[in-house]
Amino acid sequence: MKSRETLMVENMIHIDAERLNRQYFYRGIKRLFDVVASAIGVVVISPVLLIIAICIKVDDPHGPVFYTQTRVGKDGHEFKIIKFRSMVSNADELLAKLQDQNEVDGAMFKMKDDPRITRVGRVIRKYSLDELPQLINVVTGSMSIVGPRPPLVSEVEQYTEYDKQRLLVTPGATGMWQVGGRNDVDFDEMVRLDLTYIQNRSVWLDLKIMLETVKVMIKPNGAY
Repeated sequence: MKSRETLMVENMIHIDAERLNRQYFYRGIKRLFDVVASAIGVVVISPVLLIIAICIKVDDPHGPVFYTQTRVGKDGHEFKIIKFRSMVSNADELLAKLQDQNEVDGAMFKMKDDPRITRVGRVIRKYSLDELPQLINVVTGSMSIVGPRPPLVSEVEQYTEYDKQRLLVTPGATGMWQVGGRNDVDFDEMVRLDLTYIQNRSVWLDLKIMLETVKVMIKPNGAY
C-alpha cells in the first residue's frame, strides 16, 4: 500500500507557465468580459450595495463600511482588496490572539465561531455578499471574476514552491474553491482545486463556475 506522502506527490499538479502565457485569445476575452460584466454588475446591484452599507453602519456606527486589506496577486504583486466590513474594526489586531484556534491546516486562517465577526457580518459572509465590492478590483484589473482566492502576505510567506503556482494567474472573486466546499475544504485541497482550474481554465469553465457561484450564494455551501 502506498503511503499518504507518496500519493500526494503522485497527485501533484505542475503548471506549464509558458502555456499560460500563450493563451492570448482566452486572456483577451476574459479581460473584456471582466470589465464589461463587473461594471454592469456594480450599476445593477447598487441598491443592494447601499442597503448592505446602511446595515453595516447601523450595526457598528464607529467603524467604516468598507474594509481594505493587502493581498497577493498575479506573479506575487501586492494589491488592496475591497470588501464590505464584516468584522470589528480592530479585527487584524485580534488575529494574533486567535491563531491557536485556527480550524484549517496550512497557510490559511478560518474559525467558524470567530468572535471578531459582527451580527451583520455573519449574514453577509454566509451569502458571500461581503465580497461584492471586489467587482471594483475586477474593473481595475487586480482581480478577475474567476480565479484562485487572493492570499494574505502572511499566508504566502508560508507557501512552498508548489503552492506558489496559485500566483501564476490573476486571483478571482470566485473560483473552484468557493464553489467546491469553501470553508469545508482544507488548504491542500484548496491548492489542488486552484491548480486544477489553472491547468484547465477556459471560457466555458469560467461560465460554469460563475453559474455555480450564483447557486452557492442562494444556498450557501460552508461559508462563515
